[in-house]
Amino acid sequence: MSEHKNEVTIYVEGIPHEWPKGEIGYAQVVTLEVPDYAQHPNITYSVKYKGGPEENPEGILSPGTEVEVKNGMEFTVSETGQS
Repeated sequence: MSEHKNEVTIYVEGIPHEWPKGEIGYAQVVTLEVPDYAQHPNITYSVKYKGGPEENPEGILSPGTEVEVKNGMEFTVSETGQS
């Protein structure tokens, strides 16, 4: 069995994903939920999280932003339509 000391488990819409320790960005979270996200640049998403780091345990990710991941962190991704 391999050790995953450099990874944490995050949940996107309740589905577990192994992710390297460090940060995750808006586009990366959306792509975990919507694999063809990059092919549809006109669709925007709302990304919320909880169970994050102590300095910001919950919040909203917007395009171009990142957050430090913590084991067990939960993300929700909702299509918001076009702007």
